[in-house]
Amino acid sequence: MRRVRASIGAVLIALTLGCGLVRQQDDPAPVAASPEPITPIETVDPPTEEPETTSPPAPQKSPAKKAKATPIEDPNNFQLPDCAHREGKLQSKKAAKSALVTAAGKTYWNSEAPHLKLNSDLVKAIAWQESGWQSNIVNCDGGRGLMQVMPDTVDMINQRFGLDYNARDYKQNAQVGANYLAWLTKAFGDTYFKGKYDLSTKKCKTHGSMCLLNMVIAGYNAGRGEVDAGYAGGELPNPGYVDSVRSLMKSCYCDRY
Repeated sequence: MRRVRASIGAVLIALTLGCGLVRQQDDPAPVAASPEPITPIETVDPPTEEPETTSPPAPQKSPAKKAKATPIEDPNNFQLPDCAHREGKLQSKKAAKSALVTAAGKTYWNSEAPHLKLNSDLVKAIAWQESGWQSNIVNCDGGRGLMQVMPDTVDMINQRFGLDYNARDYKQNAQVGANYLAWLTKAFGDTYFKGKYDLSTKKCKTHGSMCLLNMVIAGYNAGRGEVDAGYAGGELPNPGYVDSVRSLMKSCYCDRY
């Protein structure tokens, strides 16, 4: 009885274990499942990277030059008074301009102040204010030529520098006037500006201030003594004249020539 039960138990155990084993020979071949349709994988080519193109930098524009003001119209056409007259040949405006620019570029204090330089716009503007660049005018007070230099001024410059200017010659007339401006520049520069002779408009922004440029302009018309007297009170003796010349330096009808 025990032997039968043992046999039956062994059979049950064997059957139970056999359900979980894969037999190599006796098991039937597994039934293959129907293959699922395979969806083809679409391959996408990676985007082609275009080489970076660096555009050349735009050329930098040089700073625009400040345009000069449009020349003003001739304010009075230089109508001569009845007592004035003309003497000698009237030079062209082109010849007058050349003479004035040449005179402005000379060094008049070669030993005592060789660094003293005139402003060419200053010389041209004063000549335009005085004569309209008419080289053959002799005015009522004796002023002559482009710069309307007075006989006493010519004598003083000739004696001071050991020269022999002839104011009837338009080129020498321009040099006498420019030399006188240089003389005024040194006189006022030494007396009031510690030996500095800067005639730049940057140092003299207003037309009425007691700066070196304005004082030299005033002195050319009124004389050094009048400017010295006005300096004490902080006023120019002839502000209208100074304003006219300063305006012509900025915008002059003469710039057309």
